Amino acid sequence: MTKTFLQDADLVPEEFAKRIPSDFTVGVSTSAFQIAGAVSEGGRTRSTWDTFMAQPGRISDKSTAKVAADHYHRYREDVDLIQKLGVDSYRLSVSWPRVQPGGKGAVNQEGIDFYDKLLDALLQAGVRPMVTIYHWETPEELQEQGGWLNRETAKRLGDFAEILGKAFGDRVDKWVTINEPTTVTLNGYGLGIHAPGEELLFDALPAAHNQLLGHGLAVQALRGVGVKGGIGITNVHSPVVPARGKFLDKYFATVFDLVHNRIFADPVLLGRYPKAPFGAGRVLKSLDDLDPDDLKIIHQPLDFYGMNYYMPTRIKAGSPKIGTTPDGETETIKQVPFSLEPFPEFAKTGFGWPVAPEYLAVALGDMAERYGDAMPPIYITEGGVSYPDARAASGHFHDERRIDYLAEHIAIVLNGAPGIDVKGYFVWSLIDNWEWAAGFSQRFGLVHVDFDSLERTPKDSYRWLQGVLAARKR
Repeated sequence: MTKTFLQDADLVPEEFAKRIPSDFTVGVSTSAFQIAGAVSEGGRTRSTWDTFMAQPGRISDKSTAKVAADHYHRYREDVDLIQKLGVDSYRLSVSWPRVQPGGKGAVNQEGIDFYDKLLDALLQAGVRPMVTIYHWETPEELQEQGGWLNRETAKRLGDFAEILGKAFGDRVDKWVTINEPTTVTLNGYGLGIHAPGEELLFDALPAAHNQLLGHGLAVQALRGVGVKGGIGITNVHSPVVPARGKFLDKYFATVFDLVHNRIFADPVLLGRYPKAPFGAGRVLKSLDDLDPDDLKIIHQPLDFYGMNYYMPTRIKAGSPKIGTTPDGETETIKQVPFSLEPFPEFAKTGFGWPVAPEYLAVALGDMAERYGDAMPPIYITEGGVSYPDARAASGHFHDERRIDYLAEHIAIVLNGAPGIDVKGYFVWSLIDNWEWAAGFSQRFGLVHVDFDSLERTPKDSYRWLQGVLAARKR
């Protein structure tokens, strides 16, 4: 990657550490399904992802997450890696079917015990836990009743949040109600790339509303049981630009921005859905008959807003000729009236995503402009990059491109945007994981995982960040 903002001298850990204020949170993130394994152990039952990954053709490398990185059995080793890295906080998610099999009713004590041990180990290591309540693990029983197309699932999430709040509310520093409702809606219910594999296109939007309703109910539940930690939600935001100066490119860029970004942020932060541009009302048709009281529940005061940033999006009018999306292949996308165009001016990640740190500044600026005083403090709850890391003859993993990526993006965040209070940056991911429909083909970790032996090997990016954080504390 060509360094856009920083020079080699800026990347020296002692120099980069000077940029990071002592009250700025640096953390790492993971999700339960992607690292835990042990899918049939400890009382855990099936989720939609267990079902999805077992279907032929769903996962690009035909792998499964049945073992993944085996975090369930190796969590102490992973906490040790976190402690030695020196980060302030660790963002983890709770497996819904591990703690509450079936998504309602009785609690599985073995699941509670696992997270008790994990949280206690983190606190003993001096690391503040940020807990995501829902990171895509919908219990299969709830999916059989409609999943996120059924508003009852929102109520079930509220109940689950109450369970977690009572069990862990004295030890969690920050709560994230839902991770990336955009991705669940568009990939899971719109395009069929992710679980549960529905291909409803714009008719998937009730899944968006029900997730946001679940968020609101979860906030109410957490506050109802008096949790000590701050509460927020996390969504993935992508700045959207037209491919050309033509009217239709600009028009469909506005439409895509609406369905990717604003449909999810506006109700949470402003208490209303955005208006569709003239002629695009059918996009929001499935949201027409909503209970207006739902928006009052969704629009809860928040302690922070989580933003995941990976890439910008470029839109061109006209249906795509190929079924390629950033997260996988699907013929369904050929039915939409616009295409997602590449950014040839930028380097590419292993996923083929553009490496564009300057668009993180655009994303922050968009949030400031749109939400103003309604915007609580922001945490970048995920930011990271996949590359096909190779072990050198020395045994090390020299991932200089990941170091460049992280330094560039963290520097952008530290520069901030007028009107935005950015409190922290969480690297995705601590360790290599099972990357959803891409299986084991994409490696985001600061730590390499051999998925045969399960050996953990810190990469150069881990050592770099470790040096930065050590220098900051001196």
